Amino acid sequence: MLTINGKPVEAVGRTLSEYLKETGYDIKRIAVEKNGEIAPKKDYDSIVLSDGDKLEIVSFVGGG
Repeated sequence: MLTINGKPVEAVGRTLSEYLKETGYDIKRIAVEKNGEIAPKKDYDSIVLSDGDKLEIVSFVGGG
């Protein structure tokens, strides 16, 4: 089990990229912090989610 945006999620073993696609995030409009460090977008395909990981996913919203 891992925590994403403060909620427990069962996604252990998936890559970050797989999780984001499955949940409908627009990868171009988000930033991901994994265990206190910003995850580079170029690494999303190789970051495997592990038990105990903590992720914060922030979406960028345009407007004025």
